[in-house]
Amino acid sequence: MARDEHNKAAEHHENAAKSHRAAAEHHGKGDHTKGKEHSNNAQQHSQNARQHSEQAHTKSQQQK
Repeated sequence: MARDEHNKAAEHHENAAKSHRAAAEHHGKGDHTKGKEHSNNAQQHSQNARQHSEQAHTKSQQQK
């Protein structure tokens, strides 16, 4: 169902945003190791969000 994919994409977008904020906070404090870890997590969530968005789009097109 396309709705499920949209929800999964939204969840990953939200998690990516949280990770980006955490990365910025750690980088701002000079803790670049933790900042990089959060940046990597943000990137993975962004990639997952894109995948689910593409799947949602495909499923939406099939339902027309």
